[in-house]
Amino acid sequence: MKWLIKKSTYILPAVLLLFACGGKEAKKTATTLETKTSKTTQLDIEKPQLTFGFIKLTDMAPLAIAKEKGFFEDEGLFVSVEAQSNWKNVLDRVIDGQLDGSHMLAGQPIAAGAGFGRQAKLVTPFSMDLNGNGITVSNDVWSKMKPNVPKDDEGKPIHPIKADALKPVITAYKNAGKAFKMGMVFPVSTHNYEIRYWLAAAGIHPGMYTKENVQGQIDAEVLLSVTPPPQMPATLEAGTIYGYCVGEPWNQQAVFKGIGVPVVTNYDIWKNNPEKVFVMTQKFVDENPNTAIAVTKALIRAGKWLDETENRKEAVKILSMSQYVGAPEAVLANSMTGTFEFEKGDKRNMPDFNVFYKYDATYPFYSDGIWFLTQMRRWGQIPDAKPADWYAKTIKDIYRPDIWKKAAALLVEEGNIPAKDIPTTDGYKPATADFIDGTSYDAKDPIGYINSFKIGNKDKSIQ
Repeated sequence: MKWLIKKSTYILPAVLLLFACGGKEAKKTATTLETKTSKTTQLDIEKPQLTFGFIKLTDMAPLAIAKEKGFFEDEGLFVSVEAQSNWKNVLDRVIDGQLDGSHMLAGQPIAAGAGFGRQAKLVTPFSMDLNGNGITVSNDVWSKMKPNVPKDDEGKPIHPIKADALKPVITAYKNAGKAFKMGMVFPVSTHNYEIRYWLAAAGIHPGMYTKENVQGQIDAEVLLSVTPPPQMPATLEAGTIYGYCVGEPWNQQAVFKGIGVPVVTNYDIWKNNPEKVFVMTQKFVDENPNTAIAVTKALIRAGKWLDETENRKEAVKILSMSQYVGAPEAVLANSMTGTFEFEKGDKRNMPDFNVFYKYDATYPFYSDGIWFLTQMRRWGQIPDAKPADWYAKTIKDIYRPDIWKKAAALLVEEGNIPAKDIPTTDGYKPATADFIDGTSYDAKDPIGYINSFKIGNKDKSIQ
């Protein structure tokens, strides 16, 4: 291999200490330690002391697990993991070098490279999860939506619930002279694009961006605004917004507090959609290539550990710690252990609500990134039409499967993951129609995809 490696040596002090105590038991324990840790082959780490950021959301779990289960330490990395106040702070601190990397919205490194918002050269070698978000409305809005929702033979709402059920409620607000307000977590968040997709699929205009107006509310029938994830339930309870799109545990928190009802998950908006990513600057990766691979190794192992069902209860306990998500275990467990509660008492099995490893969840697919670029163009965050090849060229500077592949190859050699878990791919997933409106997405035809929607920008092919 082209990168330098060295055998793990950090266990030596522990082994010497055990032998100093004498006795057969000490020798037995030392042998166990050696057996457990010698599988990991350490790279020649350029920067072992690292500080990573995150927002208090369930999908930061790979970072918490990589730290708590010793996967970072196995790689010779000594990592501090620090909660951040909001997504803008996360972005700024990574760009400015105050953080070596961070849990981040998939759209953030993409927007930084595509020219929307603060510009910088950021890369992601690791996708943190699939799914994990929901759209919640206030109790009052739900009471008005519910008569419009189809019911099964037992009188329970049939899922997925489309925004068609919300449309008459929005019309009633408009007729009463009231703007209908909803929250999302950041302008380039998955949540912004998911709630827009859900609304627009029902013919509800969620608003446009332009070069001159970056509020995203031009022609909007629903006014979308930014609220940090942990503040979503309180903002809903205060009546400042009537609904929101956010990651867990903040939808389930609304159920537990009795202030709102989740109506749809992003699994139903786009089945097994990419969610958060782990991001570093290109400068960091260029200067510390082995460190970037080692970090990716530890995170892949964490994802695999998380998707072993027997580990989910322990993961919930870890995430409930104040230094991580800090939400009650019962709230976290509602989604992390394979269920999701909609109306109070309406708990349904959703085994794939939180996915961290299966379905190639950790691989940074170009096609996932291109979807975000198409939505940025659809809603005007990318104000000018681009040629089709621009989408592929842009994402290949940001999504770095080459780093992922080096990390995964080492993990296979060590026996930490099976070889079958490395996908054979050109970076593009097959075209899919697994969306709530049945629209087909082919990442190799981004302009055709943008033009397939009734609401949003339309582009001519540009050579």
